[in-house]
Amino acid sequence: MKPILFNGEMVRAILEGRKTQTRRVVKPQPECSVFDEPQLHWVCGKNGVWADGHGNQQKAPLGQPGDRLYVRETWALFGPFNNGPGYRYRADGEPLCMSRGWRPSIHMPKEAARIFLEITAVRVERLQDISEEDAKAEGCELVGWTEEMPMPAGFAGLWNSLNGKRGHSWESNPWVWVYEFTPTNNQGEGL
Repeated sequence: MKPILFNGEMVRAILEGRKTQTRRVVKPQPECSVFDEPQLHWVCGKNGVWADGHGNQQKAPLGQPGDRLYVRETWALFGPFNNGPGYRYRADGEPLCMSRGWRPSIHMPKEAARIFLEITAVRVERLQDISEEDAKAEGCELVGWTEEMPMPAGFAGLWNSLNGKRGHSWESNPWVWVYEFTPTNNQGEGL
């Protein structure tokens, strides 16, 4: 079981049932020119290995359908108590009192996780190929979207806030892993 990081907004979207997909940058990006890119089609082969049509193969780094992930989020440790430590989660909006302070999601241990995701599908596509339905499944809020700024354009802002500074802006249109998932608890039961 591998960890996956989400910020508070995306954790709330998962808990509210609005987020059932996530996109993660393919690393390294396949090398291709503008002229041969139309022939670049990713195909899933044996054991979840993806081939990009140029002899490059990659395995989906977070897993394949049926694999489970645990969500890392900003958290705080309370206690210890008689039955062990207690955890609080910043995404819940609870005030921080009687704790040792908020800790970054990257340092969250598996035993503190409250959200688990079962991967239901994996594919590779260009970021800008996202559909309106998929943008909604990414947890984008519906507020403010118009015909002039459809959902995928709104998703572009969310994407840039998370990935733009890392060199993978919406405008650069990177190849991304698309993971579809079902949120569960630690027993594998739906949330």
